[in-house]
Amino acid sequence: MSAGLPTVLAAATPEHGGPVHYAAASGAFSLTWLLIVLPLAGAAVLLLGGRRTDRFGHIVGTLAAAASFVVGLVVFFALVGKNGDERAFSQHLFAWVPVNDFQVDVGLLVDQLSIVFVLLITGVGTLIHIYSIGYMAHDPNRRKFFAYMNLFLASMLLLVLGNNFLVLYAGWELVGLSSFLLIKFWEYKPAAATAANKAFYMNRVGDVGLALAIMFMFATLGSTNYDDVFTAAAGGVLGYGILTAIALLLLLGACGKSGQFPLQAWLPDAMEGPTPISALIHAATMVTAGVYLIARAAPIFNETQAARTVVLIIGAVTLVIGCVIGCAYDDIKKVLAYSTVSQIGYMFLAVGLGPAGYALGIAHLLAHGFFKAGLFLGSGSVIHAMKDEQDMRKYGGLWKYMKVTWVTFGLGYLAIIGLPPFSGFFTKDKIIETAFAKGGTSGTIYGLVALLGAGITAFYMTRLFLMTFHGKPRWESTSRIGSADPAGTPEGENAQHPHESPATMTLPMIVLAVGSVAAGALFIVGGTLSDFLAPVLGHHAGEHHGLDPWVVTLLTLVVSVGGLAGAFLRYQVRPVAAVAPTDAEVSPLTVAARHDLYANTFNEAAFMIPGNYLTRFLVWFDKIIVDGLVGGTAAAIGGLSGRLRRTQTGYVRTYALSMLGGTILVIGALLLVRVG
Repeated sequence: MSAGLPTVLAAATPEHGGPVHYAAASGAFSLTWLLIVLPLAGAAVLLLGGRRTDRFGHIVGTLAAAASFVVGLVVFFALVGKNGDERAFSQHLFAWVPVNDFQVDVGLLVDQLSIVFVLLITGVGTLIHIYSIGYMAHDPNRRKFFAYMNLFLASMLLLVLGNNFLVLYAGWELVGLSSFLLIKFWEYKPAAATAANKAFYMNRVGDVGLALAIMFMFATLGSTNYDDVFTAAAGGVLGYGILTAIALLLLLGACGKSGQFPLQAWLPDAMEGPTPISALIHAATMVTAGVYLIARAAPIFNETQAARTVVLIIGAVTLVIGCVIGCAYDDIKKVLAYSTVSQIGYMFLAVGLGPAGYALGIAHLLAHGFFKAGLFLGSGSVIHAMKDEQDMRKYGGLWKYMKVTWVTFGLGYLAIIGLPPFSGFFTKDKIIETAFAKGGTSGTIYGLVALLGAGITAFYMTRLFLMTFHGKPRWESTSRIGSADPAGTPEGENAQHPHESPATMTLPMIVLAVGSVAAGALFIVGGTLSDFLAPVLGHHAGEHHGLDPWVVTLLTLVVSVGGLAGAFLRYQVRPVAAVAPTDAEVSPLTVAARHDLYANTFNEAAFMIPGNYLTRFLVWFDKIIVDGLVGGTAAAIGGLSGRLRRTQTGYVRTYALSMLGGTILVIGALLLVRVG
């Protein structure tokens, strides 16, 4: 692998009109291939080395991820310090064997958009690897776990660094494969195997959309390279209909990978995997792929208002769905999973706003990577301390026993509900403000939906925080009671003894907590991230419509504090039952939320059951009609030939008689014709 010959490729970018120069990689940029090869090599060593690597497999996996992060930092600072017209660098790897006119130049693209994803994936990924050393310490298959995580990182890096849609698609599919392996890691649990299959199948729906979009690109342009496709989109080469079709198919792929409506049902079930995988999939990597795809394809979406409107609607609907369902679950990981669904909805809403929102969506994505990874790792610390118990109703009062987890989780909680000065305040508030600034009825609707989501998020996340760390310890009443220790904890064979997690788990949580506090201000204040991403996503200096920004900020704070206060009154002032109320004791909305707003029921009724019947019909049609027709024709011909064979006796007199009979028939026919 080596840097290709110096070439400059031109591609139109939004709001710029001029070309972006993709110069050949040199210097630090020639190290780009190491970003993928390092974790890929780690996965290969651990998988091919077998049990010989059991003792040090976790070290190899963690070092591979950390080394990739270091390379990412080197490339990042080289890009930041680069002067001149080059805004992006392409490293040629190899040319795919041409088929007629179709040839793919396989390479890696380093620009402002890809590098921020590289740092997020490798940085947060490394912290999750370190955390996993302690969390998976007693798992007999820890080596395989780290191998799969390395494979996941390599796949995700290929996705964001690919220099064309086909390379992106290769990484896209590898991410799906590695996530399947990680979700089903504890495959002895039937629920884990089922969840992995569900994720695989639902992602296939989205993957078909992405594949069809790439086919449309090649059929109309003869290329899948970013520069060719984006130049054609911005230059009006593609008709509005085909452009909208490509954008909507890309959106279908994004919905599948990011768990957006109507393909969101797989994401909460993915919680059956180990908690570090929940953090890896739900915070920094897989679920962000859809947002990356839309941002990367910004020149396409900029030219089709219809597709952007669909993105906005999907984002608004999904963020409300995630919030409502998050209020009803008692499983700590499932609540966090639905919060991910909701927060990705905010990102889709942002990028659906077009040039005004692309950078905001990416900013919220980066901030979300910090606070959501911290929340998931914090939940893993709690589950680890509570002997794998995930029901929040069997927690309570844990802050006394797990102060590091309490503080770090609390900082992530304050960030996600958007209180100042934490990261979510800057990123989410800006998205709500930009939604209102869209103006008109649609801007008001999107702004109000985003505002409502902020209030509900504050409610269900406060509910989670209070039920887990505050109030009366409910795990005492559910444990086997014996003599009590001085702290009031019952002794007994099954008694809970919460304790703080080891340093390998708490140190990554502390680092992520710092990011939860500082990331928002770092990315938003002064337009830092927006200016950095401008060469790829463009500058936006549109007119402001709607409410004054200070009014939006005040409204957001009031709504968020209102949601927090409501949860405090319900789950702190009033005692929390250790057993959840039955469906008959709660509202119909709560019942619906407990059943995922019947999304699974709808999918079964609309797709699975008809699909099963269609499959059975096709099997019957194949066996009875197709095979019957083929078999019947063969049998008929065989039977007829058998009967005709009997006329072949081998006697000359029989043949002479047949010839005579034939002659008489011919003569008779001729006479009849002449008479007529």
